[in-house]
Amino acid sequence: MSEAKVAMPSMRVSYEAGALHEDSLAGTWHEQLQLWFDEALAAELVEPNAMVLATADPEGFPSSRTVLCKGFDERGVVFFTNYTSNKSHDLKSTRVAAATFPWLGLQRQVNVRGEVEKVTPAETAEYWAERPRGSQLGAWASPQSRVVNGREALENSLNGIERRFGDAEKVPVPPHWGGWRIRPDYVEFWQGRPDRLHDRLRFRRNDDRWTVERLAP
Repeated sequence: MSEAKVAMPSMRVSYEAGALHEDSLAGTWHEQLQLWFDEALAAELVEPNAMVLATADPEGFPSSRTVLCKGFDERGVVFFTNYTSNKSHDLKSTRVAAATFPWLGLQRQVNVRGEVEKVTPAETAEYWAERPRGSQLGAWASPQSRVVNGREALENSLNGIERRFGDAEKVPVPPHWGGWRIRPDYVEFWQGRPDRLHDRLRFRRNDDRWTVERLAP
């Protein structure tokens, strides 16, 4: 018996999990993000700090991928990566990025957009010290975004790195690795609502002032 095909045009969910009103919004974008992040944690969503990072190369061709947010505050949203990766090449060229937290289990998403900057070496070192040793070694072993000659090449590279740092108590931060911070000028909080009349509230920066605006869904 053949499996029935899913009729994708008819797939839809009525979003009735909540609402978002101006009078319930926190005073700043990062305080509101913290509130929603805490609720995503409490709801035990998978990888609540995962965000889809969008960049573009100098010719304007876009790319997106899921990365892990490793912190946010009034300065912006931080993630860590290889500075020789495709995403880092994009960021160095354009100096802008966007990221979306897709909290689908709560029928929510948050979009952050703005200029980017590298975090300080001290911030990188502080986070690096918290990474498992295996992840530290992997950051040394992987030439991120480059073509490799099979899985075996990666495993051989890791074996070589393990021998290199085998007796070291601490693995140093690679010179090609560190953090990026998105310094937002635009943060949108999206809450699904019935009949596709979703709530969209946006914090928009104008110089040093922030304005809250409601957007049509």
